[in-house]
Amino acid sequence: MSRILLRRALGATAAVTVAALALAACSGSADAGQSAGGVDAATATNVAAFGTFEDLEAAAKAEGQLNVIALPRDWANYGEILDLFAERYPDITINEQSPDVSSAEEIQAAKTNEGLDTAPDVFDLGLTVALKNTDVFAPYQVQTWADIPDALKEPTGLFVGDYGGYMSVGYDSSKFAAPTSLDDLLTPAYKGAVAINGDPTQAGAAFAAVGLATVQSGGTLDDYQPGIDFFGSLQKAGNLLKVDVTTATVASGETPVVFDWDYLNTAHQKDNPAFKVVVFDGTGYAGYYNQAINKSAPHPAAARLWQEFLYSDEVQNLWLKGGARPVRMEAMTDAGTIDATLAAALPEAPAETVVPTEKQSAAAGTLLGEKWATAVQ
Repeated sequence: MSRILLRRALGATAAVTVAALALAACSGSADAGQSAGGVDAATATNVAAFGTFEDLEAAAKAEGQLNVIALPRDWANYGEILDLFAERYPDITINEQSPDVSSAEEIQAAKTNEGLDTAPDVFDLGLTVALKNTDVFAPYQVQTWADIPDALKEPTGLFVGDYGGYMSVGYDSSKFAAPTSLDDLLTPAYKGAVAINGDPTQAGAAFAAVGLATVQSGGTLDDYQPGIDFFGSLQKAGNLLKVDVTTATVASGETPVVFDWDYLNTAHQKDNPAFKVVVFDGTGYAGYYNQAINKSAPHPAAARLWQEFLYSDEVQNLWLKGGARPVRMEAMTDAGTIDATLAAALPEAPAETVVPTEKQSAAAGTLLGEKWATAVQ
């Protein structure tokens, strides 16, 4: 379940060297963006540009393809979401590319394959990578735009938060006692056992792990150095396990203690019922993943239909089914459209929660690019 991002997430300022992804090198259509009725789908910023939602659906069906990237099926219920889209729109073939690459690699894939019909149409990104790559995105505001909190969307719709959760620690309770603090993880009992989900200079989940360690160490989101120092101490103690976390590594016991989002750690219980999840007392760290459209999407109408689909009541409830908190949760609760049973099953939120601002995320990304590798070498 590693999305070496956020698996998907943070490009930060670290230089990202990515070999060209193995995508078929077909040339893009000469009419890319031109939809039925003469609408330029590539410049459409809302449904009204197409006329009606049905006109958007017709334009997307005419394109017949949707290229998605970095969407593991075991990540926040993406498998069920992808299958529902395929069932609803059988005329549109979903091409699921490179499910386990990072957010930074998503952007690199778009640049490497620009002008080809294999380029990603849409992205799912951590905030730091999104902030650094707005020049790659096309603005679009879904019909449920007003329900999305202002703090979780770029004002023009270049990128928009969609689902999120709390940073947690998952652990195999058949082998380890429940950790109650960061200090527990520094003890000999956790020798060679503690993993994070990716590289924090490229992966959102790993970036958030450093953020959690920062605020749990008495620091603030204005300076992630305490979090870097904690993982440096974890490395010196011999407890940091440098293995990319996946469903398979957790199921096999290779990564028995994992810093990850609560909804991802909880999902491991399907394969290992002894895998438990703890959100530490004190300050909690929350974060959302963001959706964006590739401005050079080879299937721009399908890309916009996918966004409308993701922010619908039905799919917002599917994020909830996957243990994540949908971005429209408050508005849907007020409207009575949230699945109340699923909402009640979510872990209790920490009494105090922090979410990094755009400025804090950008500064932390820069700091991690400068300090992380040395701290954990």
